[in-house]
Amino acid sequence: MAGEMKTYELEIFEQTSDYSELRLSTGGGQPKTRGVNKTAIDKLIGLVERHYGHHAVAHQVFGSPQLRDLGTQLATFLDGDERWLTPILHQPPGTTLRITTAGRLRHLPWELLAVDGAHLTVSSQAPLLPVRAVGTNTALTAPVTPGNRPLRVLFMATSPEGVEPVLSYEAEEAAILAATSRTGTELVVEESGTLEGLRFLSRDYGAGYFDVLHLSGHATISDDGRPVFLVENEFGGRVDATAEQIAQAMAGHWPRLIFVSGCLTGNAPGAGTFPSMSESLVHAGAPAVLGWALPVGDVSATDFAAELYRSLADGLPLDRAIIEARQHLYAQKRGNWHLLRVYADRSPLAPMVTPLITKGRARIQIRPADQEFLDPQTQLSRVAARAAFVGRRRVIQRCLRTLKRPLGAVGAAEALVLHGMGGLGKSSLASRLLERMPTHQRAVWYGRVDLTTFRELTTKVPFPTVEQQVEADKLLANDQAPLLVRLRHLLHVDGPLGQTPCLFVFDDFEDGNLDERDGAYVLSAEMADILPALLRAIRETGSPSRVVITSRYRFPVPVGTTVVVESLETLTATEQSKKLANLANLRPGSSIDPDIRERAIHASAGNPRLLDWLDRIVVDNSLDIDGLIAAIEEEADRFRRETILAQNLLSSQAPELQKMLAKVNVIELPVPAETVKAVHDHSDAASHIERAVQLGLIEEGTDPETGQPRYYVSNVLRPLVRPLLTDDEYVQACAAAARSLYELWVTGPTPAESAS
Repeated sequence: MAGEMKTYELEIFEQTSDYSELRLSTGGGQPKTRGVNKTAIDKLIGLVERHYGHHAVAHQVFGSPQLRDLGTQLATFLDGDERWLTPILHQPPGTTLRITTAGRLRHLPWELLAVDGAHLTVSSQAPLLPVRAVGTNTALTAPVTPGNRPLRVLFMATSPEGVEPVLSYEAEEAAILAATSRTGTELVVEESGTLEGLRFLSRDYGAGYFDVLHLSGHATISDDGRPVFLVENEFGGRVDATAEQIAQAMAGHWPRLIFVSGCLTGNAPGAGTFPSMSESLVHAGAPAVLGWALPVGDVSATDFAAELYRSLADGLPLDRAIIEARQHLYAQKRGNWHLLRVYADRSPLAPMVTPLITKGRARIQIRPADQEFLDPQTQLSRVAARAAFVGRRRVIQRCLRTLKRPLGAVGAAEALVLHGMGGLGKSSLASRLLERMPTHQRAVWYGRVDLTTFRELTTKVPFPTVEQQVEADKLLANDQAPLLVRLRHLLHVDGPLGQTPCLFVFDDFEDGNLDERDGAYVLSAEMADILPALLRAIRETGSPSRVVITSRYRFPVPVGTTVVVESLETLTATEQSKKLANLANLRPGSSIDPDIRERAIHASAGNPRLLDWLDRIVVDNSLDIDGLIAAIEEEADRFRRETILAQNLLSSQAPELQKMLAKVNVIELPVPAETVKAVHDHSDAASHIERAVQLGLIEEGTDPETGQPRYYVSNVLRPLVRPLLTDDEYVQACAAAARSLYELWVTGPTPAESAS
């Protein structure tokens, strides 16, 4: 194609222990050869080891003369007295230099190559892309035909418990989506962070479906010297995965590019004695792999990925896309611009997809999930957009396991209920789950649903054919047959939706679908017809369709059905930090007065909806500083009263239950039931906990290590329950909590308790 980069082959062979041969193939005529002695090679390697280790590079600033001098030495070594590089340096649009050599020379930072004080890899006229070639020096394979469609990326971030720092993988996903919004990218996310999840997802989509596999997370060198990538087990714990294990998970379903975006994934341990993870993946069958030679910052890694996928989605060849992403980091004066390394087999670094304006180019069919959650009056989305969602990783993993498991398997259910106090992000989480299950069609209802509105599912779900939609309309309109019978026909394998798995979402379920009865909540009369029939139809047909419900209150599970409840907790400190980073005014470093910012964040009490609300308030120029702080506190109080917790709901509960909430309130972190019962030493403590959870008066989460429930009185409730304790009762509750937690987390149970 016009403007295609030229490709040269550079091979360095060890002829004897003291002598090596360099061979440069230009694609025409005989290759150029020359010899180099071991002394020159050892001198170059020693120079690199002194000036390009982790600590040396970490202290280098952008434009460092030391790195430029090192690049000059590398270029002089390749150029030689014969001036090999000179003829190719000024040939636009640039050159791909495939380097085949032994371990120690392969490990040298060829990305630093410099001539006349300028680094060749970021040249604006004729950039050079060093590629560490893996495999024998045979002719390049046949041309690759780009897909006439948007780019397809399989994205898997890993974030094991206890591994610090927690990376901003949500920001990386958002940046890729934003960078490719013009041309579109089908970004499928593997959410579990496990090798098993990667194996299943790559098999489900099949070989050749994805263009890119993007792995984002931490990597390191194990004690035995092997590069490992830190993935998760089923419970979020750390697992060190080798390149061989990643290859086993892929089972030959390699996309054209693997980007292992983690520190040291492009680093060959032992100064090149052992292959890097990236090189090992190419040996295992991956056509091209990108990795980082040394630790790289979260922001730089995200910026590079976004720019890379922008170019690939535009239809640029892979080599040109990598060059432009590196040039972007260089233009941003990022000191780690040179750390990205490319390993590849002999296949062309060609375009993956066609440009946007190409005849017959396919379009992405899936609508963003946040557009399913529109306010009936304003028609604006009521949930966090995909690019703005943060946190809830363990919750999402558990929810997806529930929704994806086949009926009859342990942990499977026809319905998932997202439960919690207002503003915690239940609807946003439901939207996130829809995004993570692109194989399912969506039907979302907001608020009250009766039989008439339920029949609208035929307009919400795209049927494979018009005939199937007509058949579904007739089924739901036939009031002569019980709803269960009609839904069974609808979801039967031969029915209109038999081959179309769906997620039926009832959002803000408490608004019109629940009735209060004896201080608890039950299904309304119409919903008592709809929900049991829908769940039983799913169960009896074995349909892969599922129901998702967001509700502030719990309700009895319909007879003959299985429902899993996932309760949301207040944002953790890490999640709140990520949330704040996405806010224009409350983010760190904003121009807002620091005192006002801190007061606003404190007023939010870890509630994501309230954070969004306050972020808008703090820029109201009509208020003075004192008035602004007062407005924040007044708005926070109103938010608590009207949207999160009505005072009469608390006051209508038994005094003992209110007292329990006040006692648990002294503990400012989630705790197990044993500690709740320790501070609330009451014969009905278990029923008090159950009722408080049912009404949303206490948060019930899941401990990621034990899988057991844990409880927390949200910050937004504190002003309401603190006055319920005397000072002496407050001190007693603190002491009881301290004793319980010390026993649970430090000493363990006494021998007598263990024996019992």
